[in-house]
Amino acid sequence: MDHYETINNMLVDLFHHIMDIEQKSLITEEFSDITNNDMHIIEAIGIKEPRNMSSVARTLSVTVGTLTIAVNNLVKKGYVVRNRSTKDRRVVFIQLSERGRKAYDHHKTFHHEMVAAVMDQLSEEELHILVLTLKKLEQYFLKK
Repeated sequence: MDHYETINNMLVDLFHHIMDIEQKSLITEEFSDITNNDMHIIEAIGIKEPRNMSSVARTLSVTVGTLTIAVNNLVKKGYVVRNRSTKDRRVVFIQLSERGRKAYDHHKTFHHEMVAAVMDQLSEEELHILVLTLKKLEQYFLKK
């Protein structure tokens, strides 16, 4: 197998494995009613200040309409709270409820454990090379 084929297979397989493992880690009794997509919306909303729908949609690279549908479901499930701006009633702010914050922390723990597991297997030199390589990969994807 040549380098092209190896890299292609590894990138595709890594993406699928991460998504699969992430989904399995989310399926706990407490969070059985949300999906990977829901969790990434929760992550984009974050735990800081309330955010408007447009900024969250931009973070996720989706339309406000698409985000609205997903947020409606998360509001119904009790993960997100929606409030209108007192300055401009057309602006809607969203933030995580207490349940949403727990899901956010659960997801953050998954990512921390995943990164720690990778880092534990590599020397400082290998970590440096991995970071440089991933930065180049990220730059390519950001241009697309």
